[in-house]
Amino acid sequence: MQNKSNLSMLLSTSVWVAALGYFVDIYDLILFTVVRTQSLQDLGITGKALSEEGMLPLHTQMIGMLLGGLIWGILGDKKGRLSVLFGSILLYSLANIANGFVTNLTQYAVLRFIAGIGLAGELGAGITLVAEILPKQVRGYGTTLVGAVGMLGAVVAYLTSTIFDWRTCYFIGGGLGLMLLVLRVSVFESGIFQETQKSGAERGNFFRLFSTFSRTRKYLACLLIGLPTWYVIGILIALSPEFSEALGFPARAVAGKAVMFSYLGISLGDVFTGLVSQWLASRKKVVGLCLVFALGAISFFLLAPLKSMEMFYFACFLLGFSMGYWALFVTIAAEQFGTNMRATVATTAPNFVRGALVPLAMIFQSLRESYGLVGSAWIVGLSTLLITAVALGFLEETFSRDLNYID
Repeated sequence: MQNKSNLSMLLSTSVWVAALGYFVDIYDLILFTVVRTQSLQDLGITGKALSEEGMLPLHTQMIGMLLGGLIWGILGDKKGRLSVLFGSILLYSLANIANGFVTNLTQYAVLRFIAGIGLAGELGAGITLVAEILPKQVRGYGTTLVGAVGMLGAVVAYLTSTIFDWRTCYFIGGGLGLMLLVLRVSVFESGIFQETQKSGAERGNFFRLFSTFSRTRKYLACLLIGLPTWYVIGILIALSPEFSEALGFPARAVAGKAVMFSYLGISLGDVFTGLVSQWLASRKKVVGLCLVFALGAISFFLLAPLKSMEMFYFACFLLGFSMGYWALFVTIAAEQFGTNMRATVATTAPNFVRGALVPLAMIFQSLRESYGLVGSAWIVGLSTLLITAVALGFLEETFSRDLNYID
């Protein structure tokens, strides 16, 4: 009876709505990367500017997510998880619809910034809600389901781009978000949060994360273990056409196709890491295994031993699979802190990591002049893996932790 009860909770409306919300979030988040070349050329940006000026909308989106992570995280702990799930999806849905009407790069960048603010709230609030409503024995399965379903949004984004023009793709993303708002009406607030709300404990104080050395170290470690994901997505995959050319492949890769294969890998990786984490009863061990696999996947991608486009896209898939600990990373962040700070951490962590793409890209571009595209990718990639491995050692194992406590 207990197993049946756990299964029914795992397949509850709240879990599925969180998963579908992340699906729409990823669709909209990755859409610029998928339609980057098509949309920028339509706006008159060509040649070298595609990989220089043309990265501005992506960077402003990431900065928006950095700011949005802070805003939605604090609101999630002060006002509740559901308020974030409603507010964030409404904002990014409207911004994406407006994106379909842009006529120049400045408008594009501004709207991606606004969309980024909205996109920032979805994953952290969803993971926090699911982690708090499920028993600890199965919460890993629940967050895995959210991550796996969500990542398929990137696959749908690519397939949609092969059927419709880029403006229509943005309209579709915005429309899906607005439709999801209707489903959200049936979702209930976390009982753990409601208890904390009644207790009168201080909630959503971001600066409290830096009030002691141990909290600061733990929070920074939470951020750093996610660093390789956006190195892979924001540099290797986003610039896949340039890499395929530099590595001597017979054709220039299609960015949207590379995104599709990488996110298919991430989705399957999320399932794999979630199941292995439950089997090993450990989050940290699985992240460590992913880092080892990531080293191999990055090496396979940059060394390109087989020069066929099938192998290139397979390398993109392997890169994605190695980064399939994204949902696990957010789960770890949520489990490290008490209910009064959990949404703040779980929402800011993935968005600060996404925002870290900006300095990573700047370092990458500065090294590119001296070491070339492939050489700079090696330097940045190996450095991020090393930093992540060190950060992982500072985190506590949280697999069996009861989340009903105040920090």
